[in-house]
Amino acid sequence: MKKTALILGANGKFGRNVARAFENAGWAVRRYDRKADTPERAAQGADVVVNGMNPPNYRGWEEHVPQITDLGLRAARASGALLIVPGNVYNFGHQPAPWGPDTPHDPITGKGQVRTAMEETLRDAAWNHGLRITLLRAGDFIDDQPEGTWLGEGILAGLRKGKFAYPGCSDIPHSWAYLPDLARAVVDLAERRDDQHGYSDLAFPGYTLTGDALAAACEAVSGRPLSRVKFSWWLLRLLSPVIPASAGMREMRYLWDTPHSLDGTAFFGAVPGFRSTPLTTALGPLIGQIQGNAISTQTSRCREAEATVS
Repeated sequence: MKKTALILGANGKFGRNVARAFENAGWAVRRYDRKADTPERAAQGADVVVNGMNPPNYRGWEEHVPQITDLGLRAARASGALLIVPGNVYNFGHQPAPWGPDTPHDPITGKGQVRTAMEETLRDAAWNHGLRITLLRAGDFIDDQPEGTWLGEGILAGLRKGKFAYPGCSDIPHSWAYLPDLARAVVDLAERRDDQHGYSDLAFPGYTLTGDALAAACEAVSGRPLSRVKFSWWLLRLLSPVIPASAGMREMRYLWDTPHSLDGTAFFGAVPGFRSTPLTTALGPLIGQIQGNAISTQTSRCREAEATVS
């Protein structure tokens, strides 16, 4: 009998990548439909539940995040399955990096406070109510598609014109996660579900890059020099009436000027031997999409650049 993963939020960027990774690994995948089912029914017989749901348009976190969290917990209680939840770096404020399971939470934004409360709810459900829950924390996403990411729709929005618009100080390290790698890590954790008890807080190390290092990698993959320009925060403010997510994006602006990285020690203890995709290989499909080029045209450049950039 196939192992079964229930994915909540399978249509989102994280959920879509996780569903694909489970299918590639030979698992049966159920995609939860909250309009047609309950989490209790959908979770019956599941070995793992992954809660990849997000509030719509980056808004209404105070209302939506507790509701989303409850859906995942209901599924885990009904099935006894391991619950895996993606985490972010909003909890840590301006604390010195690297950030990891032992870093105290000290959020400085409303979204950070909501995420901290969410994690406290998960921890309580694990230790006081017998659930198995793993939080897998990651930085900003690198995806194969530009839509809905800082990198695709912000930093590289002007790539066709040879522009690279970084939102913060270009010499400050920032944490990134390649979504297919993060999804593969979720599957690896699911395969080791019998080793996990109570609550686990794991930081996915991904890539730690300054803006300059990211620009160099994008130049290597695109095969062209890129002009560094300032990100238009003022334009994002003007577009607030027509871009609902813009207020939330501006709220998290501090992260672009706060040096940070993620401590993967606990992660590698849980998933020994995990290997990340080289950075230039990860950037190839995205840059190919933006430039309108076939992905295959990037291959030789990626291989040449990996030795010096990855």
